Amino acid sequence: MSGIHPTAIINSGAKIGEGVTVGPYSVIGADVEIGANSWIGPHVVVNGPTRIGCDNRIFQFASVGEIPQDLKYHGEPTRLEIGDRNTIREFVTINRGTVSGGGLTRIGDDNLLMAYIHIAHDCHIGNHVIFSNNASLAGHAVVGDHVILSGFTLVHQFCSIGDHAFTGMGSAVSKDVPPYLLVSGSPATPHGINKVGLKRRGFSDEQLRNLTNAYKILYRQGLGLEEAKAKLSEMANDHEELECFADFLQRSTRSIIR
Repeated sequence: MSGIHPTAIINSGAKIGEGVTVGPYSVIGADVEIGANSWIGPHVVVNGPTRIGCDNRIFQFASVGEIPQDLKYHGEPTRLEIGDRNTIREFVTINRGTVSGGGLTRIGDDNLLMAYIHIAHDCHIGNHVIFSNNASLAGHAVVGDHVILSGFTLVHQFCSIGDHAFTGMGSAVSKDVPPYLLVSGSPATPHGINKVGLKRRGFSDEQLRNLTNAYKILYRQGLGLEEAKAKLSEMANDHEELECFADFLQRSTRSIIR
């Protein structure tokens, strides 16, 4: 317990792993589990039921695992799960789930949540995402892997954002965003594929051409959505990188941005 500052308040029902640091005046509630070698800065509040993995960093004034901002919530024991190696910066707020939403808010591994981010109840976030300052997710939003939300991006409840997508500053996302897309505006509209981000992640020139062709089928050839989905499903049989594109379109329930 040498890493626990004497002014920190830790409930006897919390489980603190080896090598965890808890800074001055932080409050760790009951039913909270914090994995090994995590760093909890000063003035952080973590309430449970919440499980936080290993090697995470949570900066001052963050509120993690608080009850959802949902009038239908009446004290049920819903959960928050956070994976490993995440960085959660100042004034981030992350709420637990609701019964109607499955009871769980989940954040994966290796994510950077910059200052003033809000993640509402029942959101599911993948791995290697970057949320820039003041981005906010309403309830039940789903965000895939390697997604970047620029500053002040707002995501409507129940929306999904596919892997490798990128939103421009101040985007208002009210429909599903397919994988690989670059979107911006209020409301957000598509502006091609996220070519710069994909190059940085090692996508080949051939893969980028295939994704560009898929984008044109979906947005530039005047096809109906069902016809475009059928063509993309056929293309995905020969091009692995298009599989998640085609699968996302089949799963989408809010329709996609157009």
